[in-house]
Amino acid sequence: MQGYDKYAHEPFAVTVDLAVLTLREGALHVLLVERGQEPYAGKWALPGGFVRPDESAETAARRELAEETGLDDVRAASGLHLEQLRTYSEPGRDPRMRVVSVAFAALLPDAPEPRGGGDAAEARWLPYDDTGPLAFDHDRILADAHDRVGAKLEYTCLATSFCPPEFTLGELQQVYETVWGTGLDRPNFRRKVLATPGFVEPVPGAARLTGGRGKPAALYRAGTATALHPPLLRPPREGRSA
Repeated sequence: MQGYDKYAHEPFAVTVDLAVLTLREGALHVLLVERGQEPYAGKWALPGGFVRPDESAETAARRELAEETGLDDVRAASGLHLEQLRTYSEPGRDPRMRVVSVAFAALLPDAPEPRGGGDAAEARWLPYDDTGPLAFDHDRILADAHDRVGAKLEYTCLATSFCPPEFTLGELQQVYETVWGTGLDRPNFRRKVLATPGFVEPVPGAARLTGGRGKPAALYRAGTATALHPPLLRPPREGRSA
C-alpha cells in the first residue's frame, strides 16, 4: 500500500502452543516434549512452534503436533478435538525475541504413543499433576487449558471427546471425575446424562464387560447435541456428590 512503511514497527514472531489432554490408566495426562535446543534445552514444554508466513495458526498447530510428536496417523487425526484457547503476548515470555503465542487446547481419546521429532528430543504423555515446572510460560497455558476444559464439561458435550467412539456411562463418568478431581454419585450421574436430550445415544445390542461379576454394561455413542440443557454442574468444593 502506497505510503505505508512495513518496517516502521519492530517485528515480532507468532507461535502456537498446544495443551493436549487425554485419559490414560484412569488419570489425566498431558502431552509434553523435551526441548532439544535452546532456550530451555532439556526442559519439558508443550508442543508448538513458529507460524509460517503461508499458514494459519490452526494449520501451524496441527503441523507442529505432527512434527514434534508423530501424532499424525488416522486415529489421532480423526479423534482430535482442537480449539483455540487464548493469546499470550506478555513481553519477555520468550528470551529470543518478542513472541506472541496462540494457544490451543486439544483432547484426544485412546491416545497413541508419541515420538519426538523436529526440535523435540522426546515426546511423552505425563500425568497432569506431575508436569511442572515447564519451559516458557507453559505452566500458565496448561492451567488455563485445564480450567477451560473443566468449565466446558458443565455446559457442553465435550466430555465425549475424551471417549472412544463407543463407551459406557461409567467411562463417561470417569472423564468428569478425572478432570474435575472429584467423585460423582453413579445413579445420579446416569440419570442426568440419560435425561439430557442429545447428549448420548445407545448403541443397539452392544455391551461391554467392565470388570467384576456384573452383567455387561450398555454402550453409547456421542449424540447430536453440542450444548447440555440443563447443564451438568460440578459438585461444590465441599465435595458433595452431583
